[in-house]
Amino acid sequence: MAERPSAREAVALLTGSFAEHAPPPRSSAPDGPLSWEGYGASRARAADRTGEAESVVYGTADVGGRSCVVLAFEFGFLGGSLGERAGDRLEAAYRLARERRVPLVSLVATGGSRMQEGMVALTQLQRVARESVLLREAGVPHLTVLRDPATGGGWATVGAGADVILALPGAQVGFAGSRVRPADADPAAYTAEGQLAAGHVDAVVRPEELRGTVTRWLTALTSPAPEVPPPAALSPTPLPATGWDAVRQARDPARPRAEAYLDAYFTDRLPLVGDRCGGTDPGTPCGIGLRPDGRSVVYVAQCGTATRPAGYRTAARVIRLADRLGLPVLTLVDTPGAANDAEAERAGAGAAIADAFTAVAGARVPVTTLLIGEGGSGGALALAAPSRTWATPDSYFSVIAPELAAAILKRPPEEAPHTAEQLHLRPQDLLDLGLIRGIV
Repeated sequence: MAERPSAREAVALLTGSFAEHAPPPRSSAPDGPLSWEGYGASRARAADRTGEAESVVYGTADVGGRSCVVLAFEFGFLGGSLGERAGDRLEAAYRLARERRVPLVSLVATGGSRMQEGMVALTQLQRVARESVLLREAGVPHLTVLRDPATGGGWATVGAGADVILALPGAQVGFAGSRVRPADADPAAYTAEGQLAAGHVDAVVRPEELRGTVTRWLTALTSPAPEVPPPAALSPTPLPATGWDAVRQARDPARPRAEAYLDAYFTDRLPLVGDRCGGTDPGTPCGIGLRPDGRSVVYVAQCGTATRPAGYRTAARVIRLADRLGLPVLTLVDTPGAANDAEAERAGAGAAIADAFTAVAGARVPVTTLLIGEGGSGGALALAAPSRTWATPDSYFSVIAPELAAAILKRPPEEAPHTAEQLHLRPQDLLDLGLIRGIV
């Protein structure tokens, strides 16, 4: 097995310069707060072996020309475990980032809390949680890189509590360390790749690409665009003559989809993956995009499929992140409606849609919406900005699909075109009703 990089090697992989800081010294009994026999000697051996005074190193750094605070766990020091002195360093690193208003970058490699300090060690997680809250309230971004391993309380606070979560390939990632997992546990669930598939990690990044990727993220997180004009229409399709024409144009398989609009609008995109509850929805890509002027906009897009609960939860998570960091938001609406199968209901479709509605309604940053295809009922409206929604000529918005409306009204299927006309769902109808600001 290859030797794990030290904390300082991990820092050097990422930064152009690093100035170490240290918290005020703490006095403690030789064998710690529990008088654990041999603990003092274990600490001394760890210090001799690693050259570090504790399991955490932190300081100010330059990453791709951007100032930030970097903290790194030294796994060689008692498994990168969290004790009282490590808690001092974590608290100081968060506070330094908050006071200087620069991003925090954490390089996590830890086995969890330090048993030799008992509950004193475990309560360091509460200190980290408090500092995380203060950092968020200050609008300062936190990006973490999960090294091998990232387990226990270090993963469940420093790692999983970050705004953006990257991981190195093959890293062990999970709350349970390798020695305490159930014997029949699926090992894939405890890997960086498994966590990415479950929506708990935003990207798996190779070491040689780490500095460039983190630089791109720091730019995206700290360069808000001043405004978000709606994208231009990508189709020459004229405005529909009838309601049924609008429905057919929006359902045309050749119509431009969200990916085409995102590619045209942004020069670079960084994905934010998953709802952090174990779910992902490929039909609802989210992330931060860079405009041609280098400014960033958070995006949430629907790709023409029925949106899953995980999609709405991911969208809500990303919109709230944008609001904390002062980043404007672009949403692209295109869905026949929310997924309504039994699995979606068990996954909390109603609550997820409600969460998306409230995230958009509560946003203090500008949210701009472009309707680019089907606008199916509340499943589409949940991601539409009140008073800041535009539409393309090949789109429609309706309280319900015309076929379903006809069925509810006990009309035969051939009445769907007439029902579409009654619903006033064309872009020009929406404009006349004051429901959109314009047609792009």
